[in-house]
Amino acid sequence: MSVTEMSYGRHARGLLALGVPLAGSQLAHAAVGLTDTIMLGWYSVETLAAGVLATSFFFTLFVVGSGFSLAVMPMVASANSANDPVQVRRITRMGLWLSFLAASGLMPLMWWSEPILRLLGQDPEIAALAQDYLRIAGWSMFPALLVKVLQSYLAALERAQVILWITVLGGVGNALANWALIFGNWGFPELGIIGAAIATLLNQCLMLAGLCLYAVRILPEHALFQRLWRPDWEAFQEVYRLGWPIGLTHLAESGLFTAAALMMGWLGTLQLAAHGIAMQITSTAFMVHIGLSQAATVRAGQAYGLGDVTGLLRGGRMAFTLSLGMIGLTLMLFLGIPELLVGLFLDPNEPNRAEIIQVGVGLMAIAALFQLADGTQVMAMGLLRGVQDTRTPMVMAALSYWVLGMPAGYVLGFWTPLEEIGVWAGLVAGLFCASALLLHRFWLHRAWYKRLPS
Repeated sequence: MSVTEMSYGRHARGLLALGVPLAGSQLAHAAVGLTDTIMLGWYSVETLAAGVLATSFFFTLFVVGSGFSLAVMPMVASANSANDPVQVRRITRMGLWLSFLAASGLMPLMWWSEPILRLLGQDPEIAALAQDYLRIAGWSMFPALLVKVLQSYLAALERAQVILWITVLGGVGNALANWALIFGNWGFPELGIIGAAIATLLNQCLMLAGLCLYAVRILPEHALFQRLWRPDWEAFQEVYRLGWPIGLTHLAESGLFTAAALMMGWLGTLQLAAHGIAMQITSTAFMVHIGLSQAATVRAGQAYGLGDVTGLLRGGRMAFTLSLGMIGLTLMLFLGIPELLVGLFLDPNEPNRAEIIQVGVGLMAIAALFQLADGTQVMAMGLLRGVQDTRTPMVMAALSYWVLGMPAGYVLGFWTPLEEIGVWAGLVAGLFCASALLLHRFWLHRAWYKRLPS
């Protein structure tokens, strides 16, 4: 049965079969960061602060470099649907090349991160500790970006289960290595934040080894690593053209949330604490939307490769239906039990517990709108990536986030009585603007239509 002939039920099953394990792998990846934070917090407040600072710095650079790996997903999906294994190999290899080059360019920023962090107003002692972490964990940028390429390659081939299990096993290994190296358990030396950095590097290297082994043993027809050193400048240019706007789009979005955190800190410690809790809750729910969005990218890429407009639009409608269903569930939780959700992150004996919960409950009400805006914009972005449309969406997103969202958050947060609610309202306004523009581009403007393969 062709994609065009598929019923909406078949589209739903296809999206869920791919989206559920991808969402699970996103949640497992988020759990790794949560585990690092908890264990560093158990060690000392200073290592926790340095770890949070260092991992935030690392993540900001990682999202820039990950654009090339994310470009691999729709391109491999299109080539695979067209039954072109040579193009699958070419695209994936050059994705590995570009990701390695991106890591090489980003590594110096981590090696000399202390002066950068001090220029950003961070405590000198904490900045020095963060640099100690990044001088080891920074090397994991190489395997981390290569892992992202191979995950995109496998997702495009609808082999999401292996991504989930390797991510879960990597998370377990990371937790065990943290336990041994941070605290000096099981006969290992007590290394503190250096131990966490080593654990991160080992985790990424083992995940890369697992994915490479799977590609070689299970998918030998692609000969993915055969003569990997040989350049393919045509494919290199194709991946570069599609990938750099994705990286900058992610940078614009992550920068918006960083700016929001800074504004919350200006309002006060309690507001910042409540913001962190509410953002952790919404980010966890958002992992499901990312998984569904990636599934939509793959399915759209398949239809795009076949020149199948009917299947593309029908699959897009079902992707949005599933996303809206998930949004409905989170709305019920966020509006129904906000005190319980916020309270889970606070010690019962915390002196400021009541005040933080009060602020957090207000933010959870805005988070309901936040989920609607963010869920729809990431799904629209995923579909546009599936049809290899990334440059104009990058501009739309950046303008929405930084010309509308961030200024609106500042004005509403500091020039009105709304304060923390105003900051979040600005975020929501920017996300809704991005959602509207991206939806219009996919459904109505359809710039991708003229580029469909004949």
